Amino acid sequence: MSSAINNNQNQKAEVFKALHERDGLFIIPNPWDAGSTKILTGLGFEAFTTTSAGLAYTLGRPDGHAMISREETLDNALSIINATHLPVAADLENGFGDTPEICAETILAAAGVGLVGGSIEDATGDDQNPIYNFELSVTRVKAAVEAARSLPFHFTLTARAENMIHGKIDLQDTIKRLVAYADAGADVLFAPGLKTREQISEVVKAVAPKPVNIVLGAAGFDISFNELADLGVKRVSLGSALARAALGAFQRAAIELSNGGYSFVNDAVPYLELNKIFGK
Repeated sequence: MSSAINNNQNQKAEVFKALHERDGLFIIPNPWDAGSTKILTGLGFEAFTTTSAGLAYTLGRPDGHAMISREETLDNALSIINATHLPVAADLENGFGDTPEICAETILAAAGVGLVGGSIEDATGDDQNPIYNFELSVTRVKAAVEAARSLPFHFTLTARAENMIHGKIDLQDTIKRLVAYADAGADVLFAPGLKTREQISEVVKAVAPKPVNIVLGAAGFDISFNELADLGVKRVSLGSALARAALGAFQRAAIELSNGGYSFVNDAVPYLELNKIFGK
């Protein structure tokens, strides 16, 4: 890797780190390819993170454990990095392996393609035993942190506690895990599936002063950005929501077309406008 690329990655890493340290909340959208990245780049956002579900859908696969490989994930991340001047982090699923050593390897590989951050989750992919036991979960985060800190720039590591989206509705265990991950050195804490103001507030207070990421995208979530900021949330991501919105518009247009209509063209982005965006 050239020194120019290293310097560029260092600068992006510092920008990304600073976003988590300043006052207030920031939104971090999830592009799923180079085209969606270029559109988002022109809209004033400050950083991006990838979406494993968005990538899976692009490849015609369902989202789920091991549906996409580490190589596919990092190839997708590289295409996103190359489409923007902004910092990019990645959804690294469970590190693409059970052991702490594989988690560490994944962090180093992520940094190697130009990413300045990434998340490691504690979900196993085993429906019978969906969450790693507490001790192994903490050891995996420690290994990821150690790998991140071995890099010549600040790789922002997000640790995810997955209880709430895998049928284990246990807020206290989720908080216990997040606190342990924070103590292990994770930069950002994230528990997808938090739904209420009370849950979010309790998590934010438990891991303070470490920043908390909240994901939006589930129908019916009624907490505004201003309220989330007031609760102490630092970062809001969208997961697969933007990808699903795009696919939803495509599906509606295709259904209309199959029924003999084509009014959807009136809502399509003009050809020249897209050429201008993608020509930048």
